[in-house]
Amino acid sequence: MKKETILNSVEEHSLEFVQLFFTDVEGVFKHLELPITQIEKILNNETMFDGSSINGFTKIEASDMMLFPDLNTWKVDTNEKVGLFICDVYYPNGTPFEGDPRNVLKRAIEKATDKGFTSFNVGPEPEFFLFTKEGNQLVPNDNGGYFDVAPLDKTVKIRREITKALQALGLEVEALHHEVAIGQHEIDWKYAPGLQTADNIQLFKYTVKTIAEKNGLVATFMPKPIFGENGSGMHCHMSLGNDNGNAFYDQHDSIGLSETARQFIAGVLTHARANASVTNPTVNSYKRLVPGYEAPVYVAWSQSNRTCTIRIPAARGAGTRIEVRNPDPSANPYLALAVLLSAGLDGIERKLTPPVERSENLYLMDDVTRKAEGIETLPGSLLEAVTELENSEFLQQVLGKHVFYSFLQNKKEEWDAYRLRVSEWEKETYLNC
Repeated sequence: MKKETILNSVEEHSLEFVQLFFTDVEGVFKHLELPITQIEKILNNETMFDGSSINGFTKIEASDMMLFPDLNTWKVDTNEKVGLFICDVYYPNGTPFEGDPRNVLKRAIEKATDKGFTSFNVGPEPEFFLFTKEGNQLVPNDNGGYFDVAPLDKTVKIRREITKALQALGLEVEALHHEVAIGQHEIDWKYAPGLQTADNIQLFKYTVKTIAEKNGLVATFMPKPIFGENGSGMHCHMSLGNDNGNAFYDQHDSIGLSETARQFIAGVLTHARANASVTNPTVNSYKRLVPGYEAPVYVAWSQSNRTCTIRIPAARGAGTRIEVRNPDPSANPYLALAVLLSAGLDGIERKLTPPVERSENLYLMDDVTRKAEGIETLPGSLLEAVTELENSEFLQQVLGKHVFYSFLQNKKEEWDAYRLRVSEWEKETYLNC
């Protein structure tokens, strides 16, 4: 998109403000708002902010940072008369900031391009819960289940409102429905190039939360907010393209998968335990990754078996893709997609061979058999995942030292804060000791 097009859009819609969005290391969406009179300054990459106040960015003695808007992300909210950009973070000297999560994903995509891949497409499925406020308590907004209709599903109108807002932002929504758990919902949109998908995930979460609050509800992308119910995942459907089309498809293969796809699968599985610290980055993430709630626990792959980390959806040809099922929506989307893509590329570069496809229900396989079969499990806690992260030279290279050590420190502090807290369960269980 050209500057002239954006300036014409400003005039056409009589815009009054511009929002500049960016993301911190933890995946928190941040923004700076400027009056429309500053549009030339914005387009000339002259917007400065204090990076020392952003989690995982710079120290106070070197705090000046710049926001460079990605012109291709320009969107307009005609109702509020506001335009918005997703921004990259730069140093004042014009060099990209290595601690910007968006920059981490861009580096991974550039590596894929260098290897001859013309596209990296991703279709995400971030699920969410809606709660009503009852005093100091949050209660699921309905008692509906998977694909239920009214009156069990009380959120049809709100999902439609969210959908219309997403469409106004340029997302092509494909389906909206109630999910399995009470108060749980899903809105799916069409796949897009990896960087655009990460931007869209951030805009999606922002939109869902804003519209929920407008309707007196609380939206959360917490992976497991309700004990005994399914948690929220963010399944990532991924494919690579080359000059011949979909690089994951081979019409001569018995199941339609190319050698490139199989190597990519092998790479993702090889790094799955360490990558979990990024794709499942919270204490609560590991309360979702347990048997019995449709979340994967085992490092394996299959065409249709949802107990595996990777599933291969039935579509073939241009639609051939892999579905990585363990990520959840608390993840920083830029970092999550960067480590998944990089893991797959590592598998291709090293010509790794995936393990045997698993068609059986792995939840029902006993530990001794799983160990004999060489089937690993994903980490069982944030501490276990962080230990894998700390020992991973691969992740240090992918994330870069700045993000790696900032993220690692944050996760260690998060685990310490959790382990020192006394929970209600502990009081109920041990108070009479």
